[in-house]
Amino acid sequence: MISTSQFKNGVIIIYENQMCEVLEWQLVKMQQRQPIVRTRLRNIKTGNVVEVPFRSGDKFEDVYLEERSIQYLYHEGDRYHFMDSQTYHEVVVSRQMLGDQVDYLKDNSEVKGKFSDEELILVELPASVVLEITETEPGVRGDTAKSGTKPAKVETGAVVKVPLFVTTGDKIRVDTRTGEYLERA
Repeated sequence: MISTSQFKNGVIIIYENQMCEVLEWQLVKMQQRQPIVRTRLRNIKTGNVVEVPFRSGDKFEDVYLEERSIQYLYHEGDRYHFMDSQTYHEVVVSRQMLGDQVDYLKDNSEVKGKFSDEELILVELPASVVLEITETEPGVRGDTAKSGTKPAKVETGAVVKVPLFVTTGDKIRVDTRTGEYLERA
């Protein structure tokens, strides 16, 4: 069992007989009332996000997830194919399950898969990835890191705001959680 005091982003709980991931949580203390925990939960199966308040101290069934390394192979439409690095079985997931992380998946990249009873529940990308810029406006002499940003298209198709001195062909490090430029690689 897990209590609301143990909530953190990414925790999986059973809520209304469905596996849900805690996206956000906030403890709200009100004068002369019991504190409540406001949460945003994402249903693992459907991808629906709901905001639910709980009383502080409510308990939920915790879900044990086995973490394994998986390799991204390719995608067909909205279906993404991964290979389990231990068993070499192919696992197919929908775009809806991956969310915005899709923009940072490169072919043959290693990611972490969280499994529940041999079923892939979550895919976690590393905190940052190195991507090559395929298209951006050319830099102008005298551009510095502090003068502004411009849009740049990377090899996966995502558009990232980069400093003006970055040019086509440069490799950059991008934060997969926020989609922000971190540095040149």
